[in-house]
Amino acid sequence: MPKRKRVLVTGGSGFLGGWCALSALESGYDVRTTVRDLAKADALRNQLHRSASFNDDRLEIVRADLQSDAGWAEAVVDVDAVLHVASPTLRTAPDSEQAMIAAARDGVLRVLRASRDAGVRRVVLTSASGAIVYGHPRRSAPPFTEDDWTDIEAPGVPPYQKSKTLAERAAWDFISREGGDLELSVINPTTVIGPLLGDDDAPSLRIIRGMLAGALPICPPFGTGWVDVRDVADLHLRAMTDPAAVGERFIATSGASLRIVRVARMLTERLGDRAARVPTRELPVWLARLLGTWNPALRSFRPQLGFDLPSTGQKAERVLGWRPRPVADSLVDTAESLFAHGLATG
Repeated sequence: MPKRKRVLVTGGSGFLGGWCALSALESGYDVRTTVRDLAKADALRNQLHRSASFNDDRLEIVRADLQSDAGWAEAVVDVDAVLHVASPTLRTAPDSEQAMIAAARDGVLRVLRASRDAGVRRVVLTSASGAIVYGHPRRSAPPFTEDDWTDIEAPGVPPYQKSKTLAERAAWDFISREGGDLELSVINPTTVIGPLLGDDDAPSLRIIRGMLAGALPICPPFGTGWVDVRDVADLHLRAMTDPAAVGERFIATSGASLRIVRVARMLTERLGDRAARVPTRELPVWLARLLGTWNPALRSFRPQLGFDLPSTGQKAERVLGWRPRPVADSLVDTAESLFAHGLATG
C-alpha cells in the first residue's frame, strides 16, 4: 500500500484550524495538528470524530506554542505540507501592539524554519484581508486585490491588522532570502463565518452573535467581506496541492462587501422570529464615533466606521477553481450553529 500523505495543521483547536484539519482528513490525508495545551486534545479529537468518519490513528495531536521553539522540529517530521493557521488572535494576543506583532511574526518564522529544515514541500499560511485593505483612502470601487498591502504607517490601523501584515511580509521575505526549496502560498480571508465544530466562541463570529443576542441594539456603520469557514478550509487544501498556487496570495471572500445592516436584514429575512433581537437600523457615523469613545463594542470598530472594505476573490476562483457558497446561506448556518451551542443568548 502506498504511504498516505501527512499534513500538519497548526492551531487545530481554533475555529478555522479545526475545519482545515477536518477537511484534510475527509480528503484522505493523515493529519498532525498542534495545540498550545494538550488538555484540549481529547475535546478536539471528539469533535472531529463527530463531524467525520476516520480511523483514529490518522489523527495525531501534539503540543507546540508559537511563542517557543519547543516542539516545532518534532511537529514537522515526516510531513508533506503545512497549513499554518495558528496565530495570536483578538482573544489570546499579548496586551501591547509590539508584543502582538512580535508574537505573530516570530511564530510564522518558527514554522517556516522548521518546515524548511525538515524538507517540507509547501506551507500554506493563513494571513488576513487585514493585511490588504487597511490604511488606504476610502473607496467603494474598484475592490482591493492581492496586489494591495495594508499601509501600517497610516493612522488608525488596528494592532491586529498590523501584526498580520508584518507577519505575512516576514514570511515572503524569508522565502525569498533563505527558504531554499520550500514553497509558500498565502490565504487572506475576510470575516470568517460559518458553523462551529465545538462550543468555542470564535472571535470572528462576535458580530453575528452580538446581533442575535441583542448585544448590538443598532448596526455599526461599516461594510466588509464575508466568507464561510468551510470554503476557507477548502481554499487552503487547493493552495496546498495546486502548482499554480506557489508564490501567490489569494483573498478568500464570497461576493461583494456587505454593510453590517445588510447582514442583519439577511438574518431577519431568513430566520424570522428567531432573529427578533437583530437590529435593522444603522447608526450614523458621527454618532458611532462619539459613542466609540466609551462603548467597548463600538470602540473596537472605530478604525472601520464609515468605511466599506471591498475585496474580490476572483483570483482564487480563476486560478484554483474555488467556488464559495452564498453569504446568506453561510449566515443562516452560522446562526443555527450559535443557537445549537447556546452561544446566541443575551
